[in-house]
Amino acid sequence: MTKLSSQVQEKVKFAAELFRQAKHPIALTGAGISTPSGIPDFRSAGTGLWSKEEAMEVASLSTFRYNPTQFYKWFRPLANQVVNALPNPAHIALTELGKTGHLDAIITQNIDVLHQKSGSKTVIETHGTMRTLSCTQCFHQHESSLFLDSFTKDGTIPHCVNCSAVLKPDVILFGEELPQKAWLKAQKAARNSDLMLIIGSSLEVLPVAGLPMQTLDRGGHLIIVNQSATYLDIRADVVFTQDAATLLPALAEEVINHA
Repeated sequence: MTKLSSQVQEKVKFAAELFRQAKHPIALTGAGISTPSGIPDFRSAGTGLWSKEEAMEVASLSTFRYNPTQFYKWFRPLANQVVNALPNPAHIALTELGKTGHLDAIITQNIDVLHQKSGSKTVIETHGTMRTLSCTQCFHQHESSLFLDSFTKDGTIPHCVNCSAVLKPDVILFGEELPQKAWLKAQKAARNSDLMLIIGSSLEVLPVAGLPMQTLDRGGHLIIVNQSATYLDIRADVVFTQDAATLLPALAEEVINHA
């Protein structure tokens, strides 16, 4: 395990005290929490998904509607990475915070289901999920586990067992609205929270990037764990630039063992 500097350790202690004082702490997670699990983020130079592809050409709703083959060709490597990924220490740390009553909910922009795999219970998926697919014709919803194995192995595009139409993963593409129920839950959680822990998000994608402001506007605190700067660093109580898989276990241990 990477040893944290004394300066970072002091910041961890301060952040842990904020957690202990909070009545309704929540977390907001982005792609950066899952990169240690082998899932690429979107904007990192050279490795991010959008450094290799033009987002609107491969991951938009219009591309899926008019050329699902092109979409699935792009989506297959990502799906394979998601299927084989395991939770990393950052996911597990959040689960431990939840189990010990120090975290009310996780709002995530991720579709990889790693929070649930690690055992977290209250997870709000604002950008959809890889767990299910929906028919583009009859709208019947299917468990993705029925199709992902053949899709990731040989590229077989999933089709509805009821009407044979192409199935769409229940992930939010460019040009598509956020799932309404999840979005309403996320806003309510942000408004009711007195502490938001932001992990692995550049806070560049609206409307989710605006959720921390709802916590701040009600007098709440922010802790940011991200390796690049965000627009809210200046408003945060604590900012960590360490890798989430290193920092979060230390934070969780400090919160739980010194409560």
